[in-house]
Amino acid sequence: MNDRMDIPEEKAPAPKKQKKPVLSAKGKALFWEIYDLLEVVASVTIVVMLGFAFLGRLNIVEGESMDKTLAEGQYLLISDLFYEPTPGDIVVVHDITAAPYNDPIVKRVIAVGGQTVEIDFSTWTLKVDGEVVEEPYRYLDVGYCTLRAEYGIDRDGIFRLTVPENEVFVLGDNRNNSGDSRQKEIGTVDKRCVVGKACLRLFPLSEFGIPD
Repeated sequence: MNDRMDIPEEKAPAPKKQKKPVLSAKGKALFWEIYDLLEVVASVTIVVMLGFAFLGRLNIVEGESMDKTLAEGQYLLISDLFYEPTPGDIVVVHDITAAPYNDPIVKRVIAVGGQTVEIDFSTWTLKVDGEVVEEPYRYLDVGYCTLRAEYGIDRDGIFRLTVPENEVFVLGDNRNNSGDSRQKEIGTVDKRCVVGKACLRLFPLSEFGIPD
């Protein structure tokens, strides 16, 4: 009798299959580049949104009332942060009761509460508290005046008005084609209706700068 037992040979374990990486080294690098870019874009967007919320807002110039200082279609950055209207400032006014001028309009502050405005329509001379105001920004055809009949003119041919407290008197730089404080629909403007001062002209880029 043969007492030998055949012991089965142990089979070598099958090699484990190596998992292929989901992303190659180049793919990982591209992923992190896109991630970093999106992070930057998100951060910039948040900063811009916060800036517009607390520091200013955009306004698009409409119409010709501020020619030649501002042109239709230009973008302005408007800020009301710690702002107090001052003569000479370019501002955006929004008075919902001033139909048909109840949309936001861009004008220049001429006088504030307590000051007296005089306009001599024979010479187009502007005075505030008796002093002649030099207006290098003014655009005017002295031979053209279609709005005169709407102005409150005294017998001597001079428009006179004392600005009430907490209000402002505004004019467009294009005096022949501007609805402003000379019109009864607008009149002097409550300071609470002054949206803010035009601090910067953003677009077009060729006109980028501080409007004056």
